[in-house]
Amino acid sequence: MKDNNALGIQYLQEGKYEEALAAFSEEIEQNPENAVAYVNFGNVLSAVGELEKAIKFFERALSKDESMGTAHYGLGNVYYQLEKWHEAKDHFELAMKKGVNDSDIYFMLGMTLLQFEQPKLALPYFQRAVELKPEDAEARFQYGLCLAGQGLIKEATTEFELVVESDEEHADAYYNLGVAYAYQENRDKAIEMLDKALDVQADHMLAAHAKKILTEN
Repeated sequence: MKDNNALGIQYLQEGKYEEALAAFSEEIEQNPENAVAYVNFGNVLSAVGELEKAIKFFERALSKDESMGTAHYGLGNVYYQLEKWHEAKDHFELAMKKGVNDSDIYFMLGMTLLQFEQPKLALPYFQRAVELKPEDAEARFQYGLCLAGQGLIKEATTEFELVVESDEEHADAYYNLGVAYAYQENRDKAIEMLDKALDVQADHMLAAHAKKILTEN
């Protein structure tokens, strides 16, 4: 007997959304009380931008099993995309309480707190995201920005260096390295990093402006 949930997840990972919806739909028909199938269906709808429909499926999952942390996580993601920050934050926190504990949820909660302009509160979430998934360049970049925002320039520099090691095309990380080295009065290194930002993204206005300031002085 085929496992529709496993099949649907495979299709979702391959970007075959119609096939994924068909598999999860069949699972729901056969096992209407299976909360996981509703979450999976909601995840596909979310992936294709059917956000309002996705909300209904995540809520249906919770009506079947209120301890379903992944349903709260799905709702958090949808509300984040809809820029409903309070709802996003509430659902991410509920997801954590109900056992979702991977790097993605720490990253998303950190991103949500940034929308409230609370980088100091976001910082430990990005730190945890990076601890759980060291290769996540975007989480590390946000962690570096929060460190820099708290005046921890050397620590931020270390993080930005690690970002560009893993992603040589990360123009914003090079730009922030340039600024960080300028703060540390290492003008040559600062210009080198700003040049790298401009190599990756020729129209990086902030990098061009920072370089202009450094080369004119």
